[in-house]
Amino acid sequence: MRRKCLYLLEVCAIVSLLPSASLADLTCEALLMLSGNVSLQSLVASWNQTLSNATGQWSGSGIYCDTSIDGIGTCWPRSSAGQMVSRPCPEMFYGVRYNTTNNVYRKCLANGTWALKGNYSMCKAILHEEKKGKMHYQIAVIINFLGHCISMVALLIAFFLFLCLRSIRCLRNIIHWNLITAFILRNATWFIVQLTMSPEVHESNVIWCRLVTASFNYFHSTNFFWMFGEGCYLHTAIVLTYSTDKLRKWMFICIGWCIPFPIIVAWAIGKLYYDNEKCWFGKRAGVYTDYIYQGPMILVLVINFIFLFNIVRILMTKLRASTTSETIQYRKAVKATLVLLPLLGITYMLFFVNPGEDEISQIVFIYFNSFLESFQGFFVSVFYCFLNSEVRSAVRKRFHRWQEQHSIRARMTQAMSIPTSPSRVSFHSIKQSTSL
Repeated sequence: MRRKCLYLLEVCAIVSLLPSASLADLTCEALLMLSGNVSLQSLVASWNQTLSNATGQWSGSGIYCDTSIDGIGTCWPRSSAGQMVSRPCPEMFYGVRYNTTNNVYRKCLANGTWALKGNYSMCKAILHEEKKGKMHYQIAVIINFLGHCISMVALLIAFFLFLCLRSIRCLRNIIHWNLITAFILRNATWFIVQLTMSPEVHESNVIWCRLVTASFNYFHSTNFFWMFGEGCYLHTAIVLTYSTDKLRKWMFICIGWCIPFPIIVAWAIGKLYYDNEKCWFGKRAGVYTDYIYQGPMILVLVINFIFLFNIVRILMTKLRASTTSETIQYRKAVKATLVLLPLLGITYMLFFVNPGEDEISQIVFIYFNSFLESFQGFFVSVFYCFLNSEVRSAVRKRFHRWQEQHSIRARMTQAMSIPTSPSRVSFHSIKQSTSL
């Protein structure tokens, strides 16, 4: 009670400094303060808002609605008749916090009375929003795990197909094989990150968790550099007039596996000295060490898009009428790259996009990003292996050969089992009996 009296004295002191015409508005705010809905510190800000609203809404003459406090506790300032008045949503109601950035609306009717109810439909409980956000996050996590599992299975099948089918081992398919291997390793480290990186581990910042993060970023980088190898090979084969005989496997191994290594080492050194916290995940404000490895990845994407533009230009002009088997294979490889490179680039660029504060845009961003990121390996397997005509033809030949071997083995087994059949034995005994 003493504290409320002190508040009332302070309010009276403020009242003495304010115009008498605005006394009703201040009394409304004072009542709210005394009821415990607002603090004294927010009184001045609330008063300024009330005064500005009243200035814009009530002209000082004619029919008007008096200052009023509704059943929820919102203070409605004096307003002229016919006006739709807006006020911030209540900060707290029955122990539930609400988002005060939204507004509640109430109509001052033409007869100078307030509408019976205000429109509180825009006021959303923060607890409800948090629950919805958690639900969408959990669904996105499930999509991520499901997508990475499906991708891992598809990648492993593609890997063993390239391993077993020795007849199709040309430089182009070796590049596909290494790209699939890079995605397998990236997915494997992603699973390790998800299963081991707890909040306690993040805070402890132990050495092994930093090594796991560095490994994940390394294999993430190799995905982009092997896609760059795909672009280099196609550009050399199509734009530079089929001069692939000058290309060597070790060149692409250096591009795909070796170049990312010093980049990640430099990034790790930068993290160690300037941002050595939380297992090197995320980045501190004002520290840009992550661009040490993100910058080359963006550069690789840009160069690959330039390669693709040039390749498509050549295909449209020179190779459209060509029907040789080699040209057909190149065209299919270009189509696969045209699908996968934008997919890889869009997924990566989404990390730099801010979806904003709109709830729908955030939900779309979460689901879209989770789907694209987790199913990348699946798409790579489909376009570079399962839809590869060379792989399919080799698998078909291997299957027919197995069928032939199986049928030959079955016929040999059947032939060996004929002398022991009951009909043959009975015929043999009949023949012996007739001879006697």
